Amino acid sequence: MSPREGAQPPIIHSYSRAQAIEDGVLVDVSQMASEAGFRVPVAMTATVWAEYVRVPAEVSGQDESGRLWDILWMLRVAIGRSASSGSELLFSLIVRNDDALPAQQVELKSICGPGDRGEPVITIMFPHED
Repeated sequence: MSPREGAQPPIIHSYSRAQAIEDGVLVDVSQMASEAGFRVPVAMTATVWAEYVRVPAEVSGQDESGRLWDILWMLRVAIGRSASSGSELLFSLIVRNDDALPAQQVELKSICGPGDRGEPVITIMFPHED
């Protein structure tokens, strides 16, 4: 066997979870997640935050903390109902982004994987995001 067989290629660049949070690519929601019963750090993509946590101008009677709680609670319920032991879970919730339109059911994805130090972490994202 030559020295190159089975050898891992060198890492050219890495991007940590902490860097993604610092850059605003991920939003750390661990504090409220802890209140919702999560025992590991939780973050969500900035795109999910912008679409389903940030309150659009067209919506009255809602705030960011309530919308965030809804996402976290529905994920917690989905985890409790899941028979899967996999690291990926799809879950849905009802969101109203315009008072003039009916609320809609949306689907999100959570992935439980290793954090920067190998610890378990959860990331919430759109189903098409990685």
